Amino acid sequence: MSLCAQCARVQRTCCQYTDVLVTDGDILRIREYTDQPDFYENRIPVDPSYLDQNDDPNWNAYTVLPDKSRRVLKQQENRDCIFLTEQGCVLPLEARPLVCRLYPIYFTESGLDGLAEGCPPQLQTPGKPLLDAVGVDIVSAERWRHLLYHELRTGSVLYENRHYLRPAG
Repeated sequence: MSLCAQCARVQRTCCQYTDVLVTDGDILRIREYTDQPDFYENRIPVDPSYLDQNDDPNWNAYTVLPDKSRRVLKQQENRDCIFLTEQGCVLPLEARPLVCRLYPIYFTESGLDGLAEGCPPQLQTPGKPLLDAVGVDIVSAERWRHLLYHELRTGSVLYENRHYLRPAG
């Protein structure tokens, strides 16, 4: 069982308390895998910190619509991701949103930027690096980060926000 599935059994996880942003590419990949058309929505973030992205100057321009909503996966009534089950995420890695694939790595448009602290250390095997436990390698993470920003730069949300763009730093 993956670390993510174990985590979902013992505590609230990143799949349960976060808004999972989806790009146009994510929507196409998920739709192709699930054959469902109705798994995302535009929603104003519950947590206002989603709109405080000073370390990534174009993030809001890429992701926030003029009404302050973002395109995110729908959630169940308890705020669990619509694709989260007791066995973990039902989407295979290649169909998961790029931000999910990148977790627990922090990232910006400029590069990868360290590890999040949300993964429970008590479930991790001592001596086993966190990225190995979640099945992520740095080469794949960098590829996903490039793809994420490519999709954000060329996506439909950006079309409405193009005038807000700033140098990435």
